[in-house]
Amino acid sequence: MPGSIRGEVGHLLVPVVTRKKATLLNCPSCGSLQVAQVLGDNGGISYVCTTCGHSWS
Repeated sequence: MPGSIRGEVGHLLVPVVTRKKATLLNCPSCGSLQVAQVLGDNGGISYVCTTCGHSWS
């Protein structure tokens, strides 16, 4: 029996998945971080601020 719990679960402490860092978007109109990504008219990606309603692509 190992002397500590780390000896038993040491193999589980290795990260399995590396996650990408999130990119924060600010509304260019009001500066809010409450931004939603939406599908544009021609299949492109657009953004809309849920605070002030400003939209851009």
